Amino acid sequence: QYRGKKIFVFFGSGASPGISVKLPESADHALSVPGATPTSYGLGKHGWCSVPVGTDEAPLDLLLDWVEESYRTIAPKPLVRELDARAE
Repeated sequence: QYRGKKIFVFFGSGASPGISVKLPESADHALSVPGATPTSYGLGKHGWCSVPVGTDEAPLDLLLDWVEESYRTIAPKPLVRELDARAE
């Protein structure tokens, strides 16, 4: 089992709940959501996007796709293959 210290999603709560995910393929789409921005602390330069949740512009199924894309980007290849095998 993988015990690395890689992060693939940040969850924010409070007045502006949202997620931050690394999206090498979908960043442009994610940043087109109203209120979305490149993630701060320099992460935006590396494909990280912060997207508000609870809006019609970013429905749950789309957010879940972005979380999975981020996971696949960060996770070790054996875990990605295991995920693919479960989907078959």
